[in-house]
Amino acid sequence: MNQQVLDREACYRALLTRDARFDGQFYTAVLSTGIYCRPICPARPPKIENCLFLPSAAAAHQMGFRPCLRCRPEVNPAKQRTWAGSNLVDHALRWITEGAFDDDCVEHLAERLGVSGRHLRRLFARELGTTPIAVAQAQRVLLAKKMIVETTLSMTDVAIAAGFGSVRRFNDAIQRNYGRAPKTMRHTSTSNGNMTAGITLKLPFTPPYDWEAMIDFLAGRAIPGVEAVDAGKYARSFQWDGMHGVVEVQQESETNHLLATIYATEVPPIGMIVARLRRLFDLDANIGMIDAHLSADPRLAARVRERPGLRVPGSWDLFELTVRAVLGQQISVAAATTLSGRLVATLGEPIKGDFGAALEKTGISMIFPLPAAVMTANLTPIGLTRAREKALQSLATAVHEDRLFFQPQPSPNKTIEKLCELPGIGPWTAHYIAMRGYRDPDAFPHSDLGLLRALETKNGRPTPAELLALAEAWRPWRAYGAMRLWVQPKILPAAR
Repeated sequence: MNQQVLDREACYRALLTRDARFDGQFYTAVLSTGIYCRPICPARPPKIENCLFLPSAAAAHQMGFRPCLRCRPEVNPAKQRTWAGSNLVDHALRWITEGAFDDDCVEHLAERLGVSGRHLRRLFARELGTTPIAVAQAQRVLLAKKMIVETTLSMTDVAIAAGFGSVRRFNDAIQRNYGRAPKTMRHTSTSNGNMTAGITLKLPFTPPYDWEAMIDFLAGRAIPGVEAVDAGKYARSFQWDGMHGVVEVQQESETNHLLATIYATEVPPIGMIVARLRRLFDLDANIGMIDAHLSADPRLAARVRERPGLRVPGSWDLFELTVRAVLGQQISVAAATTLSGRLVATLGEPIKGDFGAALEKTGISMIFPLPAAVMTANLTPIGLTRAREKALQSLATAVHEDRLFFQPQPSPNKTIEKLCELPGIGPWTAHYIAMRGYRDPDAFPHSDLGLLRALETKNGRPTPAELLALAEAWRPWRAYGAMRLWVQPKILPAAR
């Protein structure tokens, strides 16, 4: 939903009913109070003549509205954007969130995206009703508010973790946006949070959410030493500019959020971690719309009824996912996991830092190898063929020498084409990477044997071409259709 298509009457109806389906789809700026809210705000709804409906929190910030302290815009699930919108805006938002925009220079960001600053500003105005700088500033403020309320980090550490250049800028921004000093917003006077002991944040989503399916999928593909799944919890190591850490994620029962506990050797860029976790667990999907769309096909209707809220697992890092995808070509998931573990044991870096029980509980001990470690390594001792070794070396070299290797392409098809230019990467692998790494909701590896088997009938299984044709009805959510066939291969289609 962008600024051009916001329906004033529809937005007001959603506001009056506090319809959770619209949470993150728009914000209500109240002219009489100077505050902006989520559609589900428990406060008494304002009169429609006092409402201004905006497509993003950043647009409200830019216009001088303050975030509501009751509905907390900093904890709402973001709206999912599709490739049908602006792929460039999606990647710009990703880099802004991960700290690639700390200098607030639009030209530098535009250069990374291969466009002019003027063009990028025009795209942001069209899609989000605001500017890249306003988006970055709003994200810092909302992330800081989230950490003030949900953690016991000192205000200095909150300022660092949220990406403010100084404590003074942090204090000024909070005072300007909330009309209060940061310390007065904390419900407890305790301020001795320690990153090595861990801090916990809430990651909201719009229900339903099939956590069991998500955690089972990740468990089968967890990279030994780097990732672990145990007792319904997912954990993994990470590194950022030489800093090491571990993050654990679990579902909190009967709530619409996951809990992420972050351990690190120093204060990390929390925004980067939160953004990667949201992609990994597909927290911003408009799952109600997706399930409703897929239910229109009798082949999927029974599957949706049995397991509503099935998401597409994302990735923590594109290089890591691509390596794992190449290792998994034409072998079982278990065999690919074994090879991944050998690669990590041979080329990975041991975790630095004493996280005590966090490491003991998970068995995590390594950081996934960086491209520089893979590009010249002899990989045949870990059990790879020469062709597979060459494919990984070529990938690592490309990523190491080109920091923009994974930059967005003009269209999903162009992304697939670029990936297929690398040795050892064919259409199936490219679609899988687009599906999980680039978060393309319409990526579809139609030649996958598991997908073909899932739709087999007494008359036989479809050919890849036939599967591609029947999946046309699932657009633009074919990736979610693929996940259902992988997770639910035995569900019979509903009777016609």
